[in-house]
Amino acid sequence: MWVSADLVPDDLWERVAPLLPARPSRRRRYPGRLPADDRAALRGIVYVLCKSVRCPDVPAAQVGCSGVTAWRRLRDWTEAGVWPQLHEVLLAELRAAGLLDMDDAAIDASHVRALEGGAHTRPSPVDRARPGSKHHLITDRHGTPLAISLTSGNRHDVTQLMPMLDAIPRIRGVRGRPRHRPGRLFVDRGYDYDKYRRILRARGITPKIARKGATHGSGLGRTRWVVDRTFAWLHQFKRLRNRYEIRADLHLGLLQLACRIFCLRRLRTSF
Repeated sequence: MWVSADLVPDDLWERVAPLLPARPSRRRRYPGRLPADDRAALRGIVYVLCKSVRCPDVPAAQVGCSGVTAWRRLRDWTEAGVWPQLHEVLLAELRAAGLLDMDDAAIDASHVRALEGGAHTRPSPVDRARPGSKHHLITDRHGTPLAISLTSGNRHDVTQLMPMLDAIPRIRGVRGRPRHRPGRLFVDRGYDYDKYRRILRARGITPKIARKGATHGSGLGRTRWVVDRTFAWLHQFKRLRNRYEIRADLHLGLLQLACRIFCLRRLRTSF
């Protein structure tokens, strides 16, 4: 489980703070109670992400704001696109430090149970038709998240192959053209369709896809396993083991924030 003496260390806050939307001015004579501090609100969001508690159960004295306030800021910041912007900043820093290897990438999906329903929930074929959602993830060779998305639990993995590749941001960090395309893509048998092999080759990506019916031991798992490890890291955040949010964008926002924390963890091993 990811823990820290402060749920929002300085290196995380220094990267998030410039991306937060400005609050509307308060020019009334009696403006009312001052809004809670943004860093305290982010601390509350990370607390929920780690502990998976209900908003009323967030310890305001420890966090610095109520759980309801933290949830409202999550809503506002998700709608403002803060998490994708933070991802681009961190990926650029990783590439500049030589810690990003996009020559190889891996993609996979993971089922989670949707306990409250909402958008992007359907009967899951791997969970006795209970309502579920899917997390789709693509990583570099080291398991660094490049893109993540949320779909219904009955959506076939291969339908998200091209959308996930398109979701990889243009990564700067070094001189020259920003990079947004891996050299080789490692995937399992669920993506074994010649149509997508042709599409990948047309994009300049070498497909490494396990064949259906072939015996195990192709060797692709030696590179593909990193995406499974990243899923295991993500599920250390208790809030991501099941889906509690009715709003799909808020659950995706929590997913994105967890991925950003791991990108920062790659930059600073002390975090």
